Amino acid sequence: MQQTRRPRPFRPSAGETSTRPTALPALVAGSLAAALLLTGCMGQERVCGSGRYPVKAVGNTDGQDCVADGQEPPEGYVRYPAGMVPEHVGDKWDRHWGTIVVDAEGRPTQP
Repeated sequence: MQQTRRPRPFRPSAGETSTRPTALPALVAGSLAAALLLTGCMGQERVCGSGRYPVKAVGNTDGQDCVADGQEPPEGYVRYPAGMVPEHVGDKWDRHWGTIVVDAEGRPTQP
């Protein structure tokens, strides 16, 4: 009966270093990309740019604007309640406020 030779695993001899590329950099990059996608941090557009905050239009569901930090909202707009401010397009609060009509005091009204 003839025996089949199995290839031996590559091992550098004493004093040699391996020139084989390792998969570690690819694994690290892949893990990082997956983590960013799962946490939703990759490719999300901010509602307002730096130094600005979002305000809600009075009387309709889709009106929104951005105001410079330190300034009051213009007439026809109100601040979002603390803790309920949309930060990214399509986030929880952006979707929520897209279905709500508010009055001049920022109170929800019937559409």
